[in-house]
Parts: sequence; structure tokens; C-alpha cells
Amino acid sequence: MFAWLLGAALTLAPAIAPAPAPPPVPDPPAPPSAEEIFAIPAALRQALHEQVVADGGSDHQRLSRLVRFMFDPEGLGMRYQHDGNFTVAEAWQSRKGNCLSFTLMTIALARAAGLDAYGQEISRTLSWYSEGDTLYFSNHVNTGVQIHRQRYSVDVASDSVLTAEPPKQVDDERLLAIFHSNRAASLLTEGRLEEAATYMASALRADERYAAAWNNAGVLALREGRPDQAEQHFLKTLELDSSHDGAMMNLASLYAARGDRQREHEYRKRIERARQRNPFHYFMLALDDEKQGDYTAAAKRYRRAIGLYDGEHRFHYGLARAYLHLGDFRKAGDALRRAQSLASDGTSERYQAKLDRLRRKGL
Repeated sequence: MFAWLLGAALTLAPAIAPAPAPPPVPDPPAPPSAEEIFAIPAALRQALHEQVVADGGSDHQRLSRLVRFMFDPEGLGMRYQHDGNFTVAEAWQSRKGNCLSFTLMTIALARAAGLDAYGQEISRTLSWYSEGDTLYFSNHVNTGVQIHRQRYSVDVASDSVLTAEPPKQVDDERLLAIFHSNRAASLLTEGRLEEAATYMASALRADERYAAAWNNAGVLALREGRPDQAEQHFLKTLELDSSHDGAMMNLASLYAARGDRQREHEYRKRIERARQRNPFHYFMLALDDEKQGDYTAAAKRYRRAIGLYDGEHRFHYGLARAYLHLGDFRKAGDALRRAQSLASDGTSERYQAKLDRLRRKGL
């Protein structure tokens, strides 16, 4: 109404010069193409040649040199940053990146070094963070490298990602969709909805079967005041991934806001059934029990998590902690030995040190 009243006043006062038209708002910059995302700057390519390629040797030797080049301070000295959703060039300039940026860089450099490299996705991980009023659930990607019949994984966060699933090989289009969807989510949080929509459209063009992008598109539609379109995007997410937690939670909230209690309860029951089958749900409950000092409940929930998935060393280590607080040192030792058998080398050594301390106490 205010804009209409102002316009009417101006038309009734022709003697006053009209206000100049506001400058046109430039269109949002186009999202980078696959070629731009994977592009290796000339200086980085030269460093790769000098530190990885020039010495020749076998594919295994080049892969080992590549990993050292990326992580050692004498090379790139890359560091992890959870919101560092960068192109290869941006990651090189900042020496930072999230798991996707590390993956993009590793693939680009490995291919430039003559190795057969590809992306791998783990769609179910225990990983999330919050900013403002937005809760982010994240999947995880890393790099696969095939040398003859052997497959290797290069992962910046292998010790901090909890998952019950092996990585699945994905094509470059899926990596591109993840990149654009991540950028869209960041822009959405900043309130830059038009730019977010541009990146979201690019994500869906790259891979229309990427369920997380449809879920993010639904959140964007909600922020834009289009709840009916959001509902369709959330339902599309579940069509592609019937157990997508975020889409079920978003639909439950959407139906609650509409007052549609029947469908709200339907999705809340689906969420609860999914949690009952999710070992990480019980792991998180056990951690909360530990914080509250209820070690009996913690041990029970760690055992439930292990019953659903025995292959995660952190479940067994948590159970060992609970048993230690309960004074059951024999069971604590058994749980710690199982944790050690499942852990990677560095973590296994830490568990061994804890076992040695128990033995020195005669436990």
C-alpha cells in the first residue's frame, strides 16, 4: 500500500521532477561449470609435476606422493573447513576445503598425474551442524583410485565420519550436483534466495536423481513462500530415497503448520521407525546418557547400537567407557579390545595404550 500511495502522490505533482529510476539489479553470476570447478591453476599444475609426477615410478608410488603432496606442510598443507565448499582453484588459494573440495582436488590432481580417480559417496553418516535457524544434515564424499585390480580411498575425514555403509562410486555429475546444492544451501542461509535458486537449478540439471538437492529445493521453496511446491519437492526426495530423514522431518513440520495432524503423525511415525533401525540414533542417546552420568542407560544403548551395527569402533569404545564407570573392568577390557580390532592404525594404538593401562592395574 505504501508504494501505491507514493506513486499516486508523484502523479499528482507533475511540477516536481520524478526521482531517478533505481539502477538495475544485475543478474546473479552463473554457477561455475564442471570445467571451471575441476580446473587446475598453472602454478598448482607445475607444483604437481615437480613433487608427484617428475620422479616417475609406479602408480602406487605416484599415489603415495600425491597424498603427501596434499597434506604435508612441504606440499599444499591442506586443512579441513566444514563450510569450505570450494572449486579446485579456490581450495588451492585458501589451502582449505570441506570433504567435497578435498575430493574435487584429489580427483583433478590424480587424473593429471595419470591415475584412474573417481568420486565416492556415503549417503548415511552421523554428521550435522547448525547455523541460525537452519539444521544441516550432511553426507560424505571421498576419492577412489583404482590401480590395476586394487581400489584405494583417499579421505580427509576417515577418522571422524561415522557410517555403516561402504562408499559408492559416483560420476562427476553427482559431484557437480553436490557442489551446487551445497552452495545453494549456504546462499539460502544468507538470505540470498535468487542466487540460491540459480545454484539449486544447476544442481538438479547436473543430476536430477540427487535426493538431497530436491530436499534443499523444498527448503528454498518454503523460504520463498511456496509451501505447495516445497511439499512436491520433499515428496520427490522420498521417491528417490524413501528413508531420507530430512525430507520426512520437513514434511512433518509442513503438515503440522497446515494443521494436517493425520499426515504429520504419519511422517513422525516413519521418522521414529527409521530411528529404531538406526544405530547412530542409539549412539547419540548413549552419549547423552554419559553426559548425565547415567552409565547403566548408556551401556544399554551402546549395546543396542552394536546389535544393529557391530563394525563401528566408537560404539565399542563408548561401551568400554560406560563399563569402566560401572566398575565392570572385565567387560570394559573386552569392549576396548573389540574397538581396537576395528579401528585404524593411529586410533588402534590409542586403544592399545588404554588396554596397557588396564593391564598395569591388574584389570
